[in-house]
Amino acid sequence: MVENKAYRSIFSPCSTQEQAANFDSYWIFSQRHAGELLEEDKDLTNKREKLNYFQNNPIRSRNPLPNPELFYRNHVKFKDDPQSIDRKTLLLTTIYKFARHEWVGISGAWDIIPSMAEAKTLTDKISRVHLAEEFCHVRFFHEMLKTFHLNKVEWLPLGPVKQKIYKIFPRLPGFLMDTPAFVTELMGMTFYQHLDKLFEEVFADEPEARQRLREILHEIMIDEMAHVGQRRNFIGPNGVRAAKLMLAPLYRAFFRDIPEAKYLFDIEKMIQDGLAFDYSSVSPSLLARSWVPSYCQV
Repeated sequence: MVENKAYRSIFSPCSTQEQAANFDSYWIFSQRHAGELLEEDKDLTNKREKLNYFQNNPIRSRNPLPNPELFYRNHVKFKDDPQSIDRKTLLLTTIYKFARHEWVGISGAWDIIPSMAEAKTLTDKISRVHLAEEFCHVRFFHEMLKTFHLNKVEWLPLGPVKQKIYKIFPRLPGFLMDTPAFVTELMGMTFYQHLDKLFEEVFADEPEARQRLREILHEIMIDEMAHVGQRRNFIGPNGVRAAKLMLAPLYRAFFRDIPEAKYLFDIEKMIQDGLAFDYSSVSPSLLARSWVPSYCQV
């Protein structure tokens, strides 16, 4: 449990000894938090239990979207003018596109990262459970969409070029892969923080559904903030410097592929928050259920 009230930047330096100790610490946390890995199902026992809770206690919005077909028409690729679409639909198509990128990325990595039975190192085991958690996140996102009566959602592959990129990425050596992997986790966390605030505004007239969305999102955020620290632990001083340089262009490139995002989110503020991230912006109740590297605690 995290008890510290002050935090250092996620870009804070650490020694190789601290890295080793933090991998050990993270693994202990991960086993307790995620539960047993269900390899064949790409699932984890504790996450499955939480998803079952949401599914067995469903909450649905009082009203469907103004025009649900607009979601289905635009959720894969935007065909209409985003400025002509209501904000609820825009936000839900953004969530789908964000989660779809995540799903494609982890699907490509799952076949490359050693299974738990084949894992030879602690970091292999950590990476395997990490991927399973990300598959659980996609299931959580699916449940979010169902909260607004979107019951026909399918997770579709990206275009051939992007599919190829996502398949190549996990094959890269660590010195090339680890830094962008860290930045993408940080991007996920800052996106979720902005999304959490936007739920309050966009779904103000749907208090029960809004609360369920936040409840699901917070389950994802608890994992994601731990993933940020875990992926930070893979990189050294050069990787940290490179991460600061690539953060802004990576954020901009990613959200450029989600054209409706700019009508909802302040991408430049998201970039600033990523560069300034130090866990102090996270709710203490969520931090208490997550993990923070020792060198980011005061």
